[in-house]
Amino acid sequence: MTQPTDPVALTADLIRCPSVTPSEGGALGLLETRLTAAGFTCHRVDRGGVANLFARWGARGHGQSFGFNGHTDVVPAGDTAAWTADPFGAEIRDGWLWGRGATDMKSGVAAFVAAAIDMVTDTPPDGAIVITITGDEEGDAVDGTTAILDWMADEGEHMTVCLVGEPTSRETLGDMMKIGRRGSMTAYFTAHGVQGHSAYPHRAQNPIPALARLVERLAAHSLDEGTRHFDPSTLAVTTFDTGNPANNVIPGLCRATVNIRFNEAHTSDSLTDWLQAEAAKVTDETGIRIEMEVQVSGESFVTPPGALSALVAQAVEAETGQAPEPSTSGGTSDARFVKDHCPVVEFGLVGKTMHQVDERVEIAQIEALKRIYARILRDYFA
Repeated sequence: MTQPTDPVALTADLIRCPSVTPSEGGALGLLETRLTAAGFTCHRVDRGGVANLFARWGARGHGQSFGFNGHTDVVPAGDTAAWTADPFGAEIRDGWLWGRGATDMKSGVAAFVAAAIDMVTDTPPDGAIVITITGDEEGDAVDGTTAILDWMADEGEHMTVCLVGEPTSRETLGDMMKIGRRGSMTAYFTAHGVQGHSAYPHRAQNPIPALARLVERLAAHSLDEGTRHFDPSTLAVTTFDTGNPANNVIPGLCRATVNIRFNEAHTSDSLTDWLQAEAAKVTDETGIRIEMEVQVSGESFVTPPGALSALVAQAVEAETGQAPEPSTSGGTSDARFVKDHCPVVEFGLVGKTMHQVDERVEIAQIEALKRIYARILRDYFA
């Protein structure tokens, strides 16, 4: 048996790569070198200035193919003076590894890559292992995982199932996995009035009361009471602004933004229709024209409990002693793209410090995560 691949050292090497979105920072080059040396066939799938990596061990189209999806891009470090460690120094202190991306999600990538390298080196599976790593998960996500999946479709590459290594655990490693995600969309409203002097309001058309009426109605509306796998959908008003610095001018424009996180009781199209209908009602009542633009980050989805979630849950419980709660909470992830290709489940570290100053991860968690991923691979190909 060869020397096991050290996931902590690999995580540290990745943290030292300053891969702030959309910079590759050397992270994908590092992984490509390690995976190629282990017998993986690697392809760079760069698109739109974004670096992406596809790696496969085993013959294409031969039997079952276990996939892993992750990202090496990270959010900016922010005020580096506020850090107690170099954000890209990968300092080890008091049993923790410090640095930007330590939790989200270079440890997850390193743990799976280490587990996969060890498996194909020591006990080659009857099937294929596919690893897809993007450099655009923290950004617009237009040319990241979607670019890899488009390339895979063109090349005839396939994953039978896929594990996304996002930090999903809540308090302790193993207490939660994701079997789906809520949809996310943002609506931008612009109310058009007529600017005028506040002393002569009859000569103006004030858009503020009209837009305030719309926003109040949207915020007070109950979208649903939740579903079997999801909590109730939510709508949050995130901005309301006129850009008007003068106290004696009625503005001609007023803008508001709402963000909706929705379950499978809705689609972005059905919610868009509802928003447009509510805006039209206010226009009819007030005479103020309200325009709307919508940006959809992803639709809601769920992978119903079955073979894949059971596989992950059993491996987690075997290594940690606790059964992970299947959840659909949290924000979006690239699983929203993978779910159109194959069944997908997410499992990874405790995410308490992700995106924070002094982001860090317990070294013991990285080692435990590698053991969990290794067991998932062994059990899948058994």
